[in-house]
Amino acid sequence: MLTVREINDPAELNDYRLAWRRLLGETRGGTFFQSLDWLAVYWRHFGADQKLRVLLVFADRELAGILPLAECWERTRAGVVRVLTYPLHGWGSFYGPIGPNPTLTLQVGLAHVAASEREWDLLDLRWIDWEHSDRGRTAGALRAAGLSARRQVWGETAWVDLSGGWESYWCSRGARWRAELRRCERRLTDLGGVRYVHHRPAGTCGGDAGVRWDLFDDCAAIAGESWQGRSTTGTTLTHEPVREFFRAAHEAATHAGGADLHLLYVGDRSAAFAYNIHWGGRVYGLRTGFDPEVALPGAGKVLLAKMLRQCAELGDTLVDLGPGSIDVKRHWLTSVERSYRCTCYGASWRAQALRIKHWWTARRAA
Repeated sequence: MLTVREINDPAELNDYRLAWRRLLGETRGGTFFQSLDWLAVYWRHFGADQKLRVLLVFADRELAGILPLAECWERTRAGVVRVLTYPLHGWGSFYGPIGPNPTLTLQVGLAHVAASEREWDLLDLRWIDWEHSDRGRTAGALRAAGLSARRQVWGETAWVDLSGGWESYWCSRGARWRAELRRCERRLTDLGGVRYVHHRPAGTCGGDAGVRWDLFDDCAAIAGESWQGRSTTGTTLTHEPVREFFRAAHEAATHAGGADLHLLYVGDRSAAFAYNIHWGGRVYGLRTGFDPEVALPGAGKVLLAKMLRQCAELGDTLVDLGPGSIDVKRHWLTSVERSYRCTCYGASWRAQALRIKHWWTARRAA
């Protein structure tokens, strides 16, 4: 017998922590952003104006799948609308149901949503990995629940496939690009030597949950000196709206065994950093930066090459360099992957206005 329990209070999720961890380990392409550790930190910092709707799907009283959702207010050209979506908020590239049977979880969970009182204007499931793990499951589950399912591209991200090992990947890069990286490293060495530091703690379960705040603070210092630090609208490590969130997320990731820091020092100065999250052999590039005063000869490039080599040697098969700046990442990436959204429009005039706008935008693009 299949049943659904909806949880709106994050404190109640602690009773399912072990089961959540087990199901995430059985999730194809699962990430740290789908963990309860991440959700707890995210909700503590950004959940005040949202409504949590975590759907637990039980099969014969055993937890079989989890569909985390959240209702939030979003400002659009049609006015402020209430959106029911995944609680990712763009921090990662992809999201979806948790557990080994995503089809069952989506079907049962979305049937529960369809039968519940509708307070949302849009049911907008974003960050769907349609081409690799979803394969149309989300759209099918929406239609099975009697809900519409308009599919649209949501975003793009740059992937680096390391499944063949470092040498195979490195030889696939252009000869001129490889020569340029070697020249950059020689210039940095002439400025006072290059020191590369990598920190990937095994986490509490691995007996290594020590938080290296000194390394994190070096990353934050570089971010503050970079162009990101001068931005008034960004979300880098030092920006006031997210500064404490990043520190809390770093501590949670360290305890969970998901933190992955790479730093490059030129002489005695920190020059560039890459702050990643790793999970299940995959690495996600959360934030990067370089100090322009120290990194003129290309410290960012040198660090990225060292980072990718280290990830390959540790057995990571995929590095997601994140969305945006695809042209800048063209020398590194092996593919550009799209995420999708499946949208169901409510009956409100704002929702219908958005439906028309989305239709017109897609028509013009076509």
